[in-house]
Amino acid sequence: MTSFKKVAVALVACSLLLAVACKRGKGPAQGGTLVTVKTMNLPSQVIATGTVSPRVGAEVPVGPRVSGTLAKLNVQIGSVVKKGQVLGILEEKDLEANVMKAEASLAAARAAAVYAKANYERLNALLPKGYVSQDAVDAARQNSDSTVANVKNAQAAVDYAKIQLSYGTVTAPIDGIVESVATQEGATVAASFNAPTFVTLIDLKRLEVDAYVDEVDIGGVKVGQKATFTVDAYPNKIFHGTVEAIHPQAVIQDNVVNYDVIIGIDDPFEGILRPTMTANVTITLNTLSGALAVPLRAVKREGGKSFVMVPSGKAMVQRPVTLGRESGDYVQIKAGLSEGDKIFVPGNAQGAEQGM
Repeated sequence: MTSFKKVAVALVACSLLLAVACKRGKGPAQGGTLVTVKTMNLPSQVIATGTVSPRVGAEVPVGPRVSGTLAKLNVQIGSVVKKGQVLGILEEKDLEANVMKAEASLAAARAAAVYAKANYERLNALLPKGYVSQDAVDAARQNSDSTVANVKNAQAAVDYAKIQLSYGTVTAPIDGIVESVATQEGATVAASFNAPTFVTLIDLKRLEVDAYVDEVDIGGVKVGQKATFTVDAYPNKIFHGTVEAIHPQAVIQDNVVNYDVIIGIDDPFEGILRPTMTANVTITLNTLSGALAVPLRAVKREGGKSFVMVPSGKAMVQRPVTLGRESGDYVQIKAGLSEGDKIFVPGNAQGAEQGM
């Protein structure tokens, strides 16, 4: 091939490449697509990070109210228990002996009361005949009344001993799951001023979220507002809740002021949530209905002004817009566009088209 022909071929190839490039540059859907501007509801939201925590009463330390040796432990970490289920039993021989001792004292007190009553009645019958003095009758009556009181006292001792015996059997106060076990069979537990803890139960259906809201946003948060959140363990599940309380005292970390907002969980998804899970929380403050909105990624900013790209013939031109509320992936358009207009959205805008 001559040099002239080589040059000609090269020029033709370059011309074809430039034509293709120019053709692609004119296409409005290069790297994106056209989306129709529509109206939609834009909620005002507060984004916060929180932690899943047990509600008050959902996490209960359990242990015996008497000292003794743990003879039997019926559960382990992760065991699911029902209220009233036996968790563990102490060695009860000494407690049973105390019951027997108290019952023996009660029997003796009852026998003494029977004798004292009979003696009083006998002396009281002899008083009219002058065989005994009034003082002797009064003493017998006082002794009879005293033995009756002794019977009541002995009965109370029996009841107390039986209650102490019942404390040797530790039962679950709530439905839940065993969170931790702090002892083992054969270990001695000592109950002094506080009952020892050897099992901690938690009800995974009674959880809440502590969401830490920035001081800039806390003014718009009110009790009763709806909230949603996700956790890293279940990224495809959206949990729903309601704002139940706002702590008046701020939490300051690294010079950042936050307020603890308590969110009650409406649907715990059958206990799949766990305490200390990180929650990504969205609190809905109010909703702007019928707002003209476009995807955020369609908006460009330059020189302090905002604009979108709209088709004009075969080209794309800038259209200045005035922005309003941002909500998630969308932003309100206050001026510059009308419903039904077409705008260019870079990237895969299929989801934006469906959302609008």
